[in-house]
Amino acid sequence: MTIKHSLDDAVPPALGRAPRFRPGRWPGYAVAAWGFLFAVPSFVWALGGTFGVQATVAPSLVKLAHDRVTWFLAVLWLTGLLKLFGALVGIGLTRRRGKWTGRSMMFCGGGATVLLVWHGCLFVVHGVLVEAGAYAAAPDLVGLTRWYLYLWGPWFIAGGLAFAAAATHYVRRHDGRREGVFYGSAGALGALLLSLASTVTGIG
Repeated sequence: MTIKHSLDDAVPPALGRAPRFRPGRWPGYAVAAWGFLFAVPSFVWALGGTFGVQATVAPSLVKLAHDRVTWFLAVLWLTGLLKLFGALVGIGLTRRRGKWTGRSMMFCGGGATVLLVWHGCLFVVHGVLVEAGAYAAAPDLVGLTRWYLYLWGPWFIAGGLAFAAAATHYVRRHDGRREGVFYGSAGALGALLLSLASTVTGIG
């Protein structure tokens, strides 16, 4: 009886050491994966690679990359670094952070959500209008429009929704929910104003 009792007592600690499934962290990891994958083309193109460029990116941008225009290469490096930063934000939203770090994560998460969903929806709406014949595109750009409709648009939207889910889980799991909502909303509002301005002016 004594031996059996000691063995039974040894079981709970062993089970207690088993890893626990934390579903709330997956949106943040999804953001990280999205950001890292999206950064790869930027760095490849900045280094002179042309894989996937000719068919999926606007010809004017392809020419800039091919001609190794300095300012455009700088933009490619910058966008690649921003995508990596977005991946780090996703990782940051997987667990509790300090006061100021948490606020920054929420601000960036809200802003990224709006920017990505906005641009993704623009690509999709433009592609749908072209496919429906409501908007005429140059014959040599029809194939490119489909890439933006079926690839880039959904890809941007998926990233934005991943940011939204990660930020929402972060707020729900930690104290200071009102603060989290405030900073996330501030980032989203700023991104919305920026997106509206870029659409109206045609920049970006």
